[in-house]
Amino acid sequence: MEIIHFYHTNDLHSHLSKWPRISNFLQEERQRITAKSENFFAFDIGDACDRVHPLIEATDGKAMTSLLNEAGYDAATIGNNEGIGNSKEQLNSLYQKADFPVLISNMFDIKTGAYPNHTKPFHLLKTKAGHKIGLFALTAPYPLSYVPNGWQIKEPLETITEMLEILDPLVDSIVLLSHLGLNYDRQIANLFPKIKVIMGSHTHHLLPQGEEVRNTLLGAAGKYGEYVGHMVLEVEGERIMSMKAEVFPTEELPAPKNEEERIAAYLALGHDLLHQQEVADLPKEMPLHWQGTSDLVQAGLEAVKDYAKTDAAILNAGLFMEPLHKGIVTKDDLHQTLPHPMRILRTTLSGEDLVRLVQEMEKNRGYLRKFPIRGMGFRGKLFGELNYAGIHYDSETQEVTWQGSPIKPERKYTFATVDHLMYVPFFPTIELRGENELLFPLFIRNVLGQYLKKSYPIKKQ
Repeated sequence: MEIIHFYHTNDLHSHLSKWPRISNFLQEERQRITAKSENFFAFDIGDACDRVHPLIEATDGKAMTSLLNEAGYDAATIGNNEGIGNSKEQLNSLYQKADFPVLISNMFDIKTGAYPNHTKPFHLLKTKAGHKIGLFALTAPYPLSYVPNGWQIKEPLETITEMLEILDPLVDSIVLLSHLGLNYDRQIANLFPKIKVIMGSHTHHLLPQGEEVRNTLLGAAGKYGEYVGHMVLEVEGERIMSMKAEVFPTEELPAPKNEEERIAAYLALGHDLLHQQEVADLPKEMPLHWQGTSDLVQAGLEAVKDYAKTDAAILNAGLFMEPLHKGIVTKDDLHQTLPHPMRILRTTLSGEDLVRLVQEMEKNRGYLRKFPIRGMGFRGKLFGELNYAGIHYDSETQEVTWQGSPIKPERKYTFATVDHLMYVPFFPTIELRGENELLFPLFIRNVLGQYLKKSYPIKKQ
Protein backbone atom coordinates (compact mmCIF):
# COMPACT_ATOMS: atom_id res chain seq x y z
CA MET A 1 0.00 0.00 0.00
CA GLU A 2 1.31 3.45 -0.97
CA ILE A 3 0.16 6.81 0.41
CA ILE A 4 -0.15 9.98 -1.71
CA HIS A 5 -0.68 13.42 -0.17
CA PHE A 6 -2.13 16.31 -2.22
CA TYR A 7 -1.90 19.74 -0.58
CA HIS A 8 -3.75 22.54 -2.33
CA THR A 9 -4.49 26.24 -2.12
CA ASN A 10 -6.91 28.32 -4.15
CA ASP A 11 -8.17 31.87 -4.53
CA LEU A 12 -5.39 33.39 -2.43
CA HIS A 13 -6.04 36.72 -4.17
CA SER A 14 -2.63 37.86 -2.93
CA HIS A 15 -3.66 37.92 0.73
CA LEU A 16 0.00 37.90 1.63
CA SER A 17 -0.73 38.36 5.32
CA LYS A 18 -1.47 34.61 5.25
CA TRP A 19 1.48 33.69 3.08
CA PRO A 20 4.35 33.15 5.58
CA ARG A 21 2.34 30.51 7.46
CA ILE A 22 1.18 28.77 4.27
CA SER A 23 4.66 28.69 2.76
CA ASN A 24 6.29 27.55 5.99
CA PHE A 25 3.63 24.84 6.50
CA LEU A 26 3.99 23.41 2.98
CA GLN A 27 7.76 23.26 3.23
CA GLU A 28 7.68 21.56 6.62
CA GLU A 29 4.97 19.11 5.54
CA ARG A 30 7.01 18.12 2.49
CA GLN A 31 9.96 17.30 4.75
CA ARG A 32 7.79 15.39 7.22
CA ILE A 33 5.97 13.31 4.62
CA THR A 34 8.93 12.51 2.41
CA ALA A 35 10.87 11.43 5.53
CA LYS A 36 8.20 8.71 5.92
CA SER A 37 8.75 7.68 2.27
CA GLU A 38 5.23 8.86 1.40
CA ASN A 39 4.40 11.05 -1.61
CA PHE A 40 3.90 14.80 -1.31
CA PHE A 41 2.50 17.09 -4.03
CA ALA A 42 1.36 20.73 -3.68
CA PHE A 43 -0.90 22.52 -6.15
CA ASP A 44 -2.39 26.00 -6.51
CA ILE A 45 -5.77 26.09 -8.25
CA GLY A 46 -5.75 29.67 -9.55
CA ASP A 47 -6.38 33.27 -8.54
CA ALA A 48 -3.18 33.35 -6.50
CA CYS A 49 -2.49 36.74 -8.11
CA ASP A 50 -4.59 39.78 -7.32
CA ARG A 51 -3.28 43.19 -8.26
CA VAL A 52 -4.96 44.70 -5.20
CA HIS A 53 -1.66 44.05 -3.39
CA PRO A 54 0.95 46.71 -4.20
CA LEU A 55 3.73 44.16 -4.71
CA ILE A 56 1.67 42.17 -7.20
CA GLU A 57 0.70 45.36 -9.03
CA ALA A 58 4.27 46.66 -9.13
CA THR A 59 5.71 43.39 -10.48
CA ASP A 60 2.85 42.45 -12.83
CA GLY A 61 2.27 39.39 -10.67
CA LYS A 62 5.79 37.99 -10.96
CA ALA A 63 6.34 38.37 -7.21
CA MET A 64 3.56 35.81 -6.69
CA THR A 65 5.32 33.37 -8.98
CA SER A 66 8.46 33.80 -6.87
CA LEU A 67 6.49 33.12 -3.69
CA LEU A 68 5.01 29.94 -5.17
CA ASN A 69 8.57 28.89 -6.07
CA GLU A 70 9.62 29.52 -2.47
CA ALA A 71 6.91 27.22 -1.13
CA GLY A 72 7.82 24.45 -3.57
CA TYR A 73 4.58 23.94 -5.50
CA ASP A 74 4.48 21.00 -7.90
CA ALA A 75 1.94 22.57 -10.30
CA ALA A 76 -0.47 25.49 -10.58
CA THR A 77 -3.20 26.67 -12.88
CA ILE A 78 -4.54 29.98 -14.16
CA GLY A 79 -7.61 31.54 -12.60
CA ASN A 80 -9.62 34.37 -14.10
CA ASN A 81 -7.61 36.85 -12.01
CA GLU A 82 -4.44 35.79 -13.78
CA GLY A 83 -6.13 35.42 -17.18
CA ILE A 84 -8.22 38.59 -17.16
CA GLY A 85 -6.39 40.65 -14.54
CA ASN A 86 -3.30 40.83 -16.75
CA SER A 87 -2.81 42.02 -20.27
CA LYS A 88 -1.87 39.35 -22.80
CA GLU A 89 1.74 40.47 -22.67
CA GLN A 90 1.79 40.39 -18.87
CA LEU A 91 0.28 36.89 -18.71
CA ASN A 92 2.72 35.59 -21.31
CA SER A 93 5.62 36.61 -19.05
CA LEU A 94 4.00 35.87 -15.67
CA TYR A 95 5.38 32.33 -15.32
CA GLN A 96 8.68 32.81 -17.11
CA LYS A 97 10.64 31.97 -13.95
CA ALA A 98 8.24 29.42 -12.45
CA ASP A 99 9.98 26.35 -11.01
CA PHE A 100 6.77 24.34 -11.42
CA PRO A 101 4.60 23.41 -14.41
CA VAL A 102 1.70 25.80 -15.04
CA LEU A 103 -1.24 23.92 -16.51
CA ILE A 104 -4.13 25.23 -18.56
CA SER A 105 -6.06 23.00 -20.93
CA ASN A 106 -8.80 25.26 -22.31
CA MET A 107 -7.11 28.62 -22.99
CA PHE A 108 -5.59 29.57 -26.34
CA ASP A 109 -4.13 32.56 -28.16
CA ILE A 110 -6.83 33.68 -30.59
CA LYS A 111 -4.28 34.46 -33.32
CA THR A 112 -1.93 31.49 -33.03
CA GLY A 113 -3.95 28.82 -31.22
CA ALA A 114 -1.07 28.39 -28.76
CA TYR A 115 -1.38 28.03 -25.01
CA PRO A 116 -0.10 31.00 -22.95
CA ASN A 117 3.69 31.15 -22.73
CA HIS A 118 5.31 28.91 -20.11
CA THR A 119 2.16 26.77 -19.74
CA LYS A 120 1.12 23.36 -20.99
CA PRO A 121 -2.19 21.45 -21.18
CA PHE A 122 -1.30 18.51 -18.90
CA HIS A 123 1.46 17.06 -16.76
CA LEU A 124 2.42 13.54 -15.69
CA LEU A 125 3.55 12.66 -12.17
CA LYS A 126 4.87 9.35 -10.84
CA THR A 127 4.92 8.22 -7.22
CA LYS A 128 7.84 6.46 -5.54
CA ALA A 129 6.25 3.06 -6.25
CA GLY A 130 5.38 3.95 -9.83
CA HIS A 131 1.69 4.96 -9.65
CA LYS A 132 1.18 7.32 -12.61
CA ILE A 133 -0.95 10.46 -12.18
CA GLY A 134 -2.23 12.64 -15.02
CA LEU A 135 -2.91 16.31 -14.17
CA PHE A 136 -4.84 18.78 -16.28
CA ALA A 137 -6.51 22.11 -15.55
CA LEU A 138 -9.50 24.19 -16.61
CA THR A 139 -10.43 27.83 -16.06
CA ALA A 140 -13.84 29.50 -16.04
CA PRO A 141 -15.10 30.64 -19.46
CA TYR A 142 -15.65 34.41 -19.63
CA PRO A 143 -15.72 35.17 -23.38
CA LEU A 144 -16.75 38.81 -22.86
CA SER A 145 -13.52 39.36 -20.92
CA TYR A 146 -11.09 36.90 -22.48
CA VAL A 147 -11.74 37.48 -26.19
CA PRO A 148 -10.97 41.24 -26.16
CA ASN A 149 -7.78 40.38 -24.28
CA GLY A 150 -6.67 38.05 -27.07
CA TRP A 151 -7.60 34.67 -25.56
CA GLN A 152 -10.13 32.02 -26.50
CA ILE A 153 -11.54 29.84 -23.70
CA LYS A 154 -12.73 26.46 -24.90
CA GLU A 155 -15.86 24.90 -23.43
CA PRO A 156 -14.74 22.88 -20.38
CA LEU A 157 -16.73 19.68 -21.04
CA GLU A 158 -15.44 19.44 -24.59
CA THR A 159 -11.89 19.96 -23.34
CA ILE A 160 -12.29 17.22 -20.73
CA THR A 161 -13.23 14.68 -23.39
CA GLU A 162 -10.07 15.53 -25.32
CA MET A 163 -7.83 15.42 -22.23
CA LEU A 164 -9.20 12.05 -21.13
CA GLU A 165 -8.51 10.55 -24.55
CA ILE A 166 -4.88 11.62 -24.17
CA LEU A 167 -4.34 10.83 -20.49
CA ASP A 168 -6.34 7.65 -19.90
CA PRO A 169 -3.95 5.31 -21.78
CA LEU A 170 -0.91 6.89 -20.09
CA VAL A 171 -1.78 6.97 -16.38
CA ASP A 172 -3.37 5.11 -13.48
CA SER A 173 -5.25 8.10 -11.98
CA ILE A 174 -6.49 11.41 -13.41
CA VAL A 175 -6.63 14.61 -11.35
CA LEU A 176 -8.30 17.87 -12.38
CA LEU A 177 -7.21 21.30 -11.15
CA SER A 178 -10.50 23.14 -11.61
CA HIS A 179 -10.95 26.90 -11.57
CA LEU A 180 -14.58 26.45 -12.63
CA GLY A 181 -16.63 26.52 -9.42
CA LEU A 182 -18.43 23.96 -7.28
CA ASN A 183 -21.47 23.37 -9.53
CA TYR A 184 -19.22 22.69 -12.51
CA ASP A 185 -17.08 20.33 -10.42
CA ARG A 186 -20.12 18.31 -9.33
CA GLN A 187 -21.32 18.09 -12.93
CA ILE A 188 -17.91 16.93 -14.11
CA ALA A 189 -17.72 14.28 -11.38
CA ASN A 190 -21.09 12.92 -12.46
CA LEU A 191 -20.24 12.89 -16.15
CA PHE A 192 -16.60 11.78 -16.05
CA PRO A 193 -15.98 9.11 -13.38
CA LYS A 194 -12.48 8.48 -14.76
CA ILE A 195 -11.45 11.73 -13.03
CA LYS A 196 -10.73 10.51 -9.50
CA VAL A 197 -9.85 13.82 -7.81
CA ILE A 198 -11.04 17.38 -8.48
CA MET A 199 -9.37 20.20 -6.56
CA GLY A 200 -11.71 23.15 -6.95
CA SER A 201 -11.76 26.92 -6.70
CA HIS A 202 -13.29 30.08 -8.23
CA THR A 203 -16.54 30.13 -6.22
CA HIS A 204 -14.57 30.39 -2.94
CA HIS A 205 -16.30 27.30 -1.54
CA LEU A 206 -14.94 25.34 1.39
CA LEU A 207 -15.25 21.55 1.65
CA PRO A 208 -13.90 20.73 5.13
CA GLN A 209 -14.03 16.95 4.59
CA GLY A 210 -14.23 17.04 0.82
CA GLU A 211 -17.27 15.79 -1.06
CA GLU A 212 -17.71 12.47 -2.83
CA VAL A 213 -19.64 12.54 -6.10
CA ARG A 214 -19.93 9.06 -7.63
CA ASN A 215 -16.33 7.85 -7.87
CA THR A 216 -14.72 11.26 -7.49
CA LEU A 217 -13.44 13.16 -4.46
CA LEU A 218 -13.88 16.94 -4.56
CA GLY A 219 -11.77 19.26 -2.42
CA ALA A 220 -11.67 23.04 -1.95
CA ALA A 221 -9.96 25.36 0.52
CA GLY A 222 -12.20 28.43 0.64
CA LYS A 223 -10.65 31.79 -0.16
CA TYR A 224 -7.96 34.34 0.68
CA GLY A 225 -5.54 31.77 2.10
CA GLU A 226 -7.79 31.08 5.08
CA TYR A 227 -7.27 27.33 4.67
CA VAL A 228 -4.87 24.82 3.12
CA GLY A 229 -6.52 21.75 1.63
CA HIS A 230 -5.20 18.21 2.07
CA MET A 231 -6.19 14.97 0.36
CA VAL A 232 -4.82 11.53 1.20
CA LEU A 233 -5.02 8.66 -1.29
CA GLU A 234 -4.10 5.07 -0.54
CA VAL A 235 -3.14 3.19 -3.69
CA GLU A 236 -2.13 -0.35 -4.44
CA GLY A 237 -0.45 -0.66 -7.79
CA GLU A 238 -2.76 0.95 -10.33
CA ARG A 239 -5.81 1.01 -8.03
CA ILE A 240 -6.97 3.68 -5.57
CA MET A 241 -8.10 1.89 -2.42
CA SER A 242 -9.28 4.90 -0.38
CA MET A 243 -9.51 8.71 -0.52
CA LYS A 244 -10.21 11.31 2.15
CA ALA A 245 -9.96 15.10 2.47
CA GLU A 246 -9.51 17.73 5.16
CA VAL A 247 -8.52 21.38 5.52
CA PHE A 248 -6.13 23.18 7.86
CA PRO A 249 -7.17 26.67 9.10
CA THR A 250 -4.23 28.94 8.35
CA GLU A 251 -4.65 30.89 11.58
CA GLU A 252 -3.95 27.68 13.49
CA LEU A 253 -0.75 26.88 11.58
CA PRO A 254 2.60 27.62 13.25
CA ALA A 255 3.79 31.18 12.64
CA PRO A 256 7.38 31.56 11.42
CA LYS A 257 9.50 33.76 13.68
CA ASN A 258 9.77 36.57 11.13
CA GLU A 259 6.10 36.50 10.07
CA GLU A 260 5.27 40.15 10.76
CA GLU A 261 8.51 41.39 9.19
CA ARG A 262 7.85 39.41 6.00
CA ILE A 263 4.28 40.66 5.68
CA ALA A 264 5.41 44.27 6.20
CA ALA A 265 8.26 43.80 3.72
CA TYR A 266 5.85 42.66 0.97
CA LEU A 267 3.84 45.85 1.39
CA ALA A 268 6.81 48.17 1.75
CA LEU A 269 8.52 46.91 -1.38
CA GLY A 270 5.31 47.15 -3.42
CA HIS A 271 4.61 50.71 -2.27
CA ASP A 272 8.21 51.74 -2.91
CA LEU A 273 8.27 50.36 -6.46
CA LEU A 274 4.97 52.06 -7.32
CA HIS A 275 5.93 55.33 -5.61
CA GLN A 276 8.93 55.69 -7.91
CA GLN A 277 6.60 56.05 -10.93
CA GLU A 278 5.27 59.63 -11.11
CA VAL A 279 2.16 60.34 -13.15
CA ALA A 280 0.82 63.89 -12.76
CA ASP A 281 1.11 67.15 -10.80
CA LEU A 282 -2.26 68.14 -9.32
CA PRO A 283 -2.82 71.87 -8.79
CA LYS A 284 -5.34 71.24 -5.98
CA GLU A 285 -6.65 68.63 -3.58
CA MET A 286 -9.15 66.02 -4.80
CA PRO A 287 -10.96 64.99 -1.59
CA LEU A 288 -12.94 61.79 -1.16
CA HIS A 289 -16.70 61.54 -0.56
CA TRP A 290 -18.66 58.28 -0.77
CA GLN A 291 -21.96 60.14 -0.47
CA GLY A 292 -22.79 62.90 -2.93
CA THR A 293 -20.19 63.91 -5.49
CA SER A 294 -16.63 65.22 -5.44
CA ASP A 295 -13.89 66.52 -7.73
CA LEU A 296 -12.27 63.08 -7.58
CA VAL A 297 -15.39 61.28 -8.81
CA GLN A 298 -15.91 63.95 -11.48
CA ALA A 299 -12.34 63.42 -12.68
CA GLY A 300 -13.04 59.69 -12.82
CA LEU A 301 -16.16 60.26 -14.90
CA GLU A 302 -14.28 62.47 -17.35
CA ALA A 303 -11.44 59.95 -17.51
CA VAL A 304 -13.64 56.98 -18.44
CA LYS A 305 -15.55 59.11 -20.96
CA ASP A 306 -12.27 60.10 -22.56
CA TYR A 307 -10.95 56.52 -22.65
CA ALA A 308 -14.18 55.01 -23.97
CA LYS A 309 -14.86 57.92 -26.35
CA THR A 310 -18.41 58.40 -25.08
CA ASP A 311 -20.50 61.44 -24.16
CA ALA A 312 -21.69 60.04 -20.85
CA ALA A 313 -20.46 57.95 -17.93
CA ILE A 314 -21.74 56.38 -14.71
CA LEU A 315 -19.60 55.54 -11.65
CA ASN A 316 -20.25 54.76 -8.00
CA ALA A 317 -18.32 56.91 -5.53
CA GLY A 318 -17.34 53.89 -3.41
CA LEU A 319 -14.82 52.94 -6.09
CA PHE A 320 -12.52 55.69 -4.84
CA MET A 321 -10.76 54.53 -1.70
CA GLU A 322 -8.38 57.42 -0.95
CA PRO A 323 -8.25 61.14 -1.88
CA LEU A 324 -5.61 62.48 -4.23
CA HIS A 325 -3.53 65.28 -2.76
CA LYS A 326 -2.15 68.43 -4.33
CA GLY A 327 1.23 67.91 -5.97
CA ILE A 328 2.85 64.85 -7.52
CA VAL A 329 0.59 61.84 -8.05
CA THR A 330 2.36 58.48 -8.27
CA LYS A 331 1.22 55.04 -9.36
CA ASP A 332 1.17 54.16 -5.68
CA ASP A 333 -1.38 56.93 -5.05
CA LEU A 334 -3.53 55.69 -7.92
CA HIS A 335 -3.31 52.10 -6.73
CA GLN A 336 -4.43 53.05 -3.22
CA THR A 337 -7.24 55.20 -4.62
CA LEU A 338 -8.50 52.58 -7.10
CA PRO A 339 -7.24 49.10 -6.11
CA HIS A 340 -9.89 47.27 -8.15
CA PRO A 341 -9.00 45.02 -11.12
CA MET A 342 -11.81 46.62 -13.12
CA ARG A 343 -12.04 47.28 -16.83
CA ILE A 344 -14.04 50.02 -18.48
CA LEU A 345 -17.33 48.87 -19.96
CA ARG A 346 -18.83 50.62 -22.97
CA THR A 347 -22.58 50.00 -23.07
CA THR A 348 -25.11 50.90 -25.76
CA LEU A 349 -28.83 50.93 -24.94
CA SER A 350 -31.97 52.11 -26.65
CA GLY A 351 -33.43 55.26 -25.16
CA GLU A 352 -36.24 53.20 -23.63
CA ASP A 353 -33.75 50.85 -21.96
CA LEU A 354 -31.53 53.72 -20.82
CA VAL A 355 -34.49 55.26 -18.99
CA ARG A 356 -35.21 51.87 -17.41
CA LEU A 357 -31.57 51.59 -16.29
CA VAL A 358 -31.61 55.02 -14.67
CA GLN A 359 -34.86 54.10 -12.94
CA GLU A 360 -33.16 50.96 -11.58
CA MET A 361 -30.31 53.09 -10.32
CA GLU A 362 -32.56 55.66 -8.71
CA LYS A 363 -34.63 52.93 -7.05
CA ASN A 364 -31.46 51.47 -5.51
CA ARG A 365 -29.63 54.75 -4.85
CA GLY A 366 -30.52 55.14 -1.17
CA TYR A 367 -29.92 51.47 -0.41
CA LEU A 368 -26.53 51.36 -2.16
CA ARG A 369 -25.24 54.62 -0.69
CA LYS A 370 -23.99 52.81 2.45
CA PHE A 371 -24.13 49.24 1.20
CA PRO A 372 -21.01 47.11 1.98
CA ILE A 373 -20.06 44.99 -1.00
CA ARG A 374 -17.24 42.56 -1.79
CA GLY A 375 -16.22 40.45 -4.74
CA MET A 376 -16.92 40.71 -8.48
CA GLY A 377 -13.84 42.87 -8.89
CA PHE A 378 -14.74 45.29 -6.09
CA ARG A 379 -11.95 45.82 -3.56
CA GLY A 380 -13.55 48.64 -1.60
CA LYS A 381 -15.82 49.01 1.43
CA LEU A 382 -19.10 50.64 0.36
CA PHE A 383 -20.84 50.90 -2.99
CA GLY A 384 -21.44 54.61 -2.40
CA GLU A 385 -23.31 57.28 -4.34
CA LEU A 386 -24.15 56.82 -8.01
CA ASN A 387 -22.82 59.66 -10.13
CA TYR A 388 -23.68 60.54 -13.74
CA ALA A 389 -21.93 62.63 -16.36
CA GLY A 390 -23.94 63.54 -19.46
CA ILE A 391 -27.09 62.00 -17.96
CA HIS A 392 -29.49 63.80 -15.65
CA TYR A 393 -32.40 62.54 -13.58
CA ASP A 394 -35.04 64.95 -12.27
CA SER A 395 -36.29 63.49 -8.99
CA GLU A 396 -39.45 65.62 -9.09
CA THR A 397 -40.59 64.87 -12.64
CA GLN A 398 -38.69 61.53 -12.89
CA GLU A 399 -37.53 62.63 -16.34
CA VAL A 400 -34.20 61.35 -17.68
CA THR A 401 -32.28 63.60 -20.07
CA TRP A 402 -29.15 63.12 -22.18
CA GLN A 403 -26.85 66.11 -22.58
CA GLY A 404 -29.79 68.29 -21.48
CA SER A 405 -32.16 66.94 -24.15
CA PRO A 406 -35.12 64.55 -23.84
CA ILE A 407 -34.32 60.91 -24.56
CA LYS A 408 -35.84 59.39 -27.69
CA PRO A 409 -37.05 55.83 -27.02
CA GLU A 410 -35.76 54.28 -30.28
CA ARG A 411 -32.43 56.08 -30.47
CA LYS A 412 -29.21 54.34 -29.37
CA TYR A 413 -27.18 55.86 -26.52
CA THR A 414 -23.65 54.83 -25.49
CA PHE A 415 -22.10 55.46 -22.09
CA ALA A 416 -19.02 54.28 -20.17
CA THR A 417 -18.87 52.65 -16.75
CA VAL A 418 -16.93 49.85 -15.02
CA ASP A 419 -17.53 46.13 -15.58
CA HIS A 420 -18.56 45.79 -11.92
CA LEU A 421 -21.92 47.41 -12.67
CA MET A 422 -22.68 44.62 -15.11
CA TYR A 423 -21.85 41.92 -12.56
CA VAL A 424 -23.77 43.23 -9.52
CA PRO A 425 -27.45 42.19 -9.39
CA PHE A 426 -28.90 45.68 -9.01
CA PHE A 427 -28.93 46.84 -12.64
CA PRO A 428 -30.05 43.90 -14.83
CA THR A 429 -30.73 46.14 -17.84
CA ILE A 430 -26.99 46.46 -18.52
CA GLU A 431 -26.46 42.71 -18.93
CA LEU A 432 -29.85 41.81 -20.40
CA ARG A 433 -30.35 44.67 -22.85
CA GLY A 434 -26.97 46.27 -23.38
CA GLU A 435 -24.57 45.94 -26.27
CA ASN A 436 -21.55 45.59 -23.99
CA GLU A 437 -17.88 45.91 -24.84
CA LEU A 438 -15.04 45.57 -22.34
CA LEU A 439 -12.12 47.84 -23.14
CA PHE A 440 -8.58 46.51 -22.77
CA PRO A 441 -5.88 46.71 -21.54
CA LEU A 442 -6.25 49.45 -18.89
CA PHE A 443 -7.76 49.14 -15.41
CA ILE A 444 -9.76 52.08 -14.07
CA ARG A 445 -6.75 53.36 -12.08
CA ASN A 446 -4.68 53.41 -15.28
CA VAL A 447 -7.49 55.22 -17.08
CA LEU A 448 -7.61 57.89 -14.37
CA GLY A 449 -3.81 58.14 -14.40
CA GLN A 450 -3.76 58.59 -18.16
CA TYR A 451 -6.35 61.38 -17.89
CA LEU A 452 -4.51 63.16 -15.06
CA LYS A 453 -1.19 62.90 -16.89
CA LYS A 454 -2.74 64.61 -19.90
CA SER A 455 -4.63 67.20 -17.85
CA TYR A 456 -1.94 68.00 -15.26
CA PRO A 457 1.45 67.07 -16.74
CA ILE A 458 4.58 67.12 -14.58
CA LYS A 459 6.71 70.07 -15.59
CA LYS A 460 10.22 69.11 -16.60
CA GLN A 461 12.92 70.54 -14.38
